[in-house]
Amino acid sequence: MAKLIIDGKEYEYDDGTKYEIVAKDFQAQYDDLIALLFENGKIRELTKSVSKDAEISFITLKDTIGHKAYVRTAIMILVKAAYDVLKKEDINKVKVEYSIGQGYYVEISLKSGPLTEEQCNKIKERMNTLIEADRPITKRSYPKEEAIKLFKDEGMEDKVKLFRYRRSSSINVYCLDDVYDYFYGYMLPSTGYVKYYDVMQYEDGLMLLIPSRQEPAKIGYFEPREKLFNTLKEADRWGLMMGIEDVGDLNEHVCNGLIDDMVLVAEALQERKIGELAKQIVEKGNVKFILIAGPSSSGKTTFSHRLSIQLRTYGKVPHPIAMDNYYVGRAKTPLDEDGKPDYECIEAIDTDLFNEVMMRLLAGENVEMPEYNFKTGEREYNGNFLQMGSEDILVIEGIHGLNPKTSEKLPDDSKFKIFISALTALNIDNHNRIPTTDARLLRRIVRDARTRGTAAKKTIAMWPSVRRGEEKYIFPYQESADVMFNSALIYELAALKHYAEPLLFGITKEDPEYYEAKRLLKFLEYFIGLDPRHIPNNSICREFIGGSYFKV
Repeated sequence: MAKLIIDGKEYEYDDGTKYEIVAKDFQAQYDDLIALLFENGKIRELTKSVSKDAEISFITLKDTIGHKAYVRTAIMILVKAAYDVLKKEDINKVKVEYSIGQGYYVEISLKSGPLTEEQCNKIKERMNTLIEADRPITKRSYPKEEAIKLFKDEGMEDKVKLFRYRRSSSINVYCLDDVYDYFYGYMLPSTGYVKYYDVMQYEDGLMLLIPSRQEPAKIGYFEPREKLFNTLKEADRWGLMMGIEDVGDLNEHVCNGLIDDMVLVAEALQERKIGELAKQIVEKGNVKFILIAGPSSSGKTTFSHRLSIQLRTYGKVPHPIAMDNYYVGRAKTPLDEDGKPDYECIEAIDTDLFNEVMMRLLAGENVEMPEYNFKTGEREYNGNFLQMGSEDILVIEGIHGLNPKTSEKLPDDSKFKIFISALTALNIDNHNRIPTTDARLLRRIVRDARTRGTAAKKTIAMWPSVRRGEEKYIFPYQESADVMFNSALIYELAALKHYAEPLLFGITKEDPEYYEAKRLLKFLEYFIGLDPRHIPNNSICREFIGGSYFKV
């Protein structure tokens, strides 16, 4: 008999009782489904059993960890359903590519041709059957060599490559009936937990729709984002061209001495894209304002410098403008729901002043430009005058660059809008995608430590607030951009590993950010480190790891 302390009260359970049973005893006290739990501070799946006295707290689908477990479980059910409906011998690949809003795009490549709407509907029907049957999802730890043989027999070469470079001696393998799979993270105990989802045909595959963490019992309206999707597809094509689709491929390139070639091709593809952007801007004819917006750690500064260089090759005279210089001032900054200054909201920017200054510049006036002093929290005028000639063009960078209010008084034909983000298209393997937010968080951890002396735990603690601001003020306007630019580099996570790991190891068990740090450290274990000396000094990656030609 073991004593469990739950919500400050003591309960007794027989040794060997599944935590799933314990969770069901307390489910009525929670609005949202219990997905996992903490046992003495350690995350446990509900398939684990009571074995000792412990303090227990539950993790629901509204918690980030619980929501991710729901997504992984839904993916495994979809993979199983696809195998049952389409038959393994006709399937080349089932690959979870990227997220679009609340949807996860899954490419299903068949030997018989493109996936049809009828096949998509049958997959959904089979998923419904599996969920109604509440089939168990079991986990077993295999010695690494046994796991590699198992996945080789299953035809999962992506996992064989992945585990070839893993240091751990054992691999956790999940099983749903006759389907064996590996997932990076925790899972739910059975198919019956996935009560809310939808499947729809989309492009060459299907879209798996999952409720948001904020509303885990509701499927929201799916809004196609064509520019985002096409940008991610382009990144996929670049990866295929380089022979790198997943982490296993990347590790093989690093280990086989192909680093220089890989880095140079990745950088050349990005430079070509920037050059094409510059040409498009010049050919539009009347552009005087290039508005660049994107979420945190997108590489906006380096991108604006490199775009400026390309514009100069066309005879243009670019001037960098930071929208931060138009902050209203610390005393006038609106407060967020926690009573703290909300520097992310549009009201923190003096848009009236910005429009006035830009219109005066467009009229050919000689204008003294404001500069924001982050130490005093006030705007200053330090004799920095600007007057635009026929070939001058302003390269304006700021998170609100695409918000219509920011440039509402400027003529539409004088503006060119660019959305930039680090859209990682690299996968861990076919069924485990890399969230773009993870790549950006690692970029920011490394940069904050280098440029601001900020500890990794502080960056991680701030990240949820940063993400809320992005969802509210940046992403809603991304499809309004003239062009979307992907700043992710296929090799960069192998380079960031070198800098991020020591910072993450500095977070202790006593810190609230420990579990996120542990998750990121586990994630970085998949990568063979890349010597940063191979990275050019004008690379966007240098904005984060240091050594850039530009002042970033």
